[in-house]
Amino acid sequence: MQIPLDYYRILGLPVAASHEQLQQAYRDRLLQLPRREYSQAAIAARKQLIEQAYAVLSDPEQRSVYDTNYFAHRYEQQLVPNDTPPHSEFPVEDIFAPHTPIIDVADHLFAGALLILQELGEYELVLTLGNSYLNTSNHEPNNISFRADIVLTVALAYLELGREQWQQGQYESAANSLQNGEQLLSREGILLGIRNDILADINKLRPYRILTLLKEPEGTLERRYLGLKLLQDLLDARGGIDGVRDDGSGLSLDDFLRFIQQIRSYLTVSEQQSLFEAESKRPSAVANYLAVYALIARGFTQRMPVLISQAKQLLQHLAQVKPQDVYLEQAISTLLLGQTVEANQALELSQEYEPLEFIREHSQGSPDLLPGLCLYAERWLQTEVFPQFRDLKNQQASLKEYFADEHVQAYLEALPNQIVANQQKAPAMTATSTRNHTSQQRVQPTRKQHTTDVAGDVTRVTTSVIKPTTNNSALVPTTEHAGYVGENSKQTTSALEHVRISPRKRRRRKLSTKRKTALAVIALAGLLASVFLFALLGQAFSWLRRTLYPAPPLLPGEQLSVELNRPLIAIPTPGSQFSPVVEPLDTATAEQVVQSWLSAKSSAFSPNYAIESLQNILVDPTLAQWQQRVRNDRASNRYRQFQHSVKIDSVQVNPKNSDIAVVQAIVSEIAQVYENGQLNQRASYADQNLRVRYDLVRRNGAWQIRQMQVLN
Repeated sequence: MQIPLDYYRILGLPVAASHEQLQQAYRDRLLQLPRREYSQAAIAARKQLIEQAYAVLSDPEQRSVYDTNYFAHRYEQQLVPNDTPPHSEFPVEDIFAPHTPIIDVADHLFAGALLILQELGEYELVLTLGNSYLNTSNHEPNNISFRADIVLTVALAYLELGREQWQQGQYESAANSLQNGEQLLSREGILLGIRNDILADINKLRPYRILTLLKEPEGTLERRYLGLKLLQDLLDARGGIDGVRDDGSGLSLDDFLRFIQQIRSYLTVSEQQSLFEAESKRPSAVANYLAVYALIARGFTQRMPVLISQAKQLLQHLAQVKPQDVYLEQAISTLLLGQTVEANQALELSQEYEPLEFIREHSQGSPDLLPGLCLYAERWLQTEVFPQFRDLKNQQASLKEYFADEHVQAYLEALPNQIVANQQKAPAMTATSTRNHTSQQRVQPTRKQHTTDVAGDVTRVTTSVIKPTTNNSALVPTTEHAGYVGENSKQTTSALEHVRISPRKRRRRKLSTKRKTALAVIALAGLLASVFLFALLGQAFSWLRRTLYPAPPLLPGEQLSVELNRPLIAIPTPGSQFSPVVEPLDTATAEQVVQSWLSAKSSAFSPNYAIESLQNILVDPTLAQWQQRVRNDRASNRYRQFQHSVKIDSVQVNPKNSDIAVVQAIVSEIAQVYENGQLNQRASYADQNLRVRYDLVRRNGAWQIRQMQVLN
């Protein structure tokens, strides 16, 4: 059958290679051994192809004939038939690009040819040829070993291609490649170790996929749904936002909290509400807090105060179960529910210095902190809440419009009656009935005072309740804030005012002053005793809970930044501290390129065998050659320690193609070779003042080495 290979590539040589280079490359290729999972037949087939390439190129006459055909393939249109050669065991598709050199390979050498393509990084060709065989070959007993070699090569191609796509930011393509490899091995039921490696990469890739998919426009429902599903799978694997189970992503708790902060800006307010409300039931303090933001944001923008009421309940639960200073959020939620007295009380308990200073500064001249709280609430919604939701980033926060909405007004009017019904189990009293609650005391009619807050957006109605007068005493007013209204100044009475005039309170007013005082003292003593008892129980419970179930920290208020171009975790393949060198290419930059290569070489041949460091500075065919050398050393339990010095001799950039350059350098290398942990003096060497030619190519703005040759 025909394979898109040539003898020069098989040996890893340029077309103009000398006879000495040919011999050295031949020896190196024979010393390089494939992975131990390959059968002896596949290794022998690979060796036979290498020997065949050397035999042709080492003979001057055969090389001359081969070069003629080689250049004909390179510069003339090569037509490949679509039909199946009669001697082939499986069909050959029209997969070769024009001008591609081709060699004829016997069917029994196909596994070796595929292995060589894999070593050269031709992953797409490996997948096309390999899958073509796997989909058409039979399962006779004598083909089992041969098929296993093909499966191994195809699976490795999927793995390496997935990692390559991962590095290029093509996260969904990388996931498809890795999943195809995993499914192949699962279907064949072999090579469990490689399958586990692929599964590990799939798990590490999952956070990148989630970020990319959730960032898609809202119209791409299928892709965004996949992102949400992956996110839910990740949360389930961890055991929640603040879970401690290993999900395979490599993210620590702090990293994962930053990740959650990052994806929030890609989720809509309804998506966040559904997600974090469900997560808060695990339970999760972090999800509880994030659900509060979603409920307040959605309740305010969609004029659904019932959601704000739910947020208030979550805040109360959060403050009780895990004491936190969430009083500012409580003040805002109660303000949006028209419960202004409770909002003032929450502010008094808050310890957040800067917001309180802002609120006090903008409440000067007012008997309470409501003007400043209104202004702060609007700014808080606009700058801290809305930007966290992709569909609210351009939303404007206006308390005036919120309270003027008829649905909001209807809910706030009904809210106090619902509270009275729950607390008193009796119908609420009307304002008319409360004015005549006793024939012995006369209460002056209430006076409504209309004032406008500092922003001029919200009209506040304050009701002054005048206490009963006695002889020679002045009227002493107490002010209760009844709530917020729209432009019609339609009153929204607070729950506290309804509780004040309930039938139970009216009956208590008939008691004598002495009895009321005694009851008050008894009630106060009982209250203090209850508070003291509950405080002790709370402290004991908190200590026990912290001891047995230490809770993770809440997500901090300040938003963190996690970007796709700053990886959350190390990608498996590059994994090196040696960064590729960028333009421009001059003597200093050229020296940096060579130094990076020598540093990567030292790391790759060290006891750690950091083979991934080579990919940052080398490209094929040189990359495949050096990777195989490292694998050979590792298989032989051999490592090396290098000392290098470099002096750049010349730098030449191709005038027709600025992405190609040639660098000549004087390199000194001292190597100590260790085998089985012992220094091998005979294998160690010191090469002084070698003149080396480096052929460079610029990819994605970075200079890398494509070929290298020792000139003397």
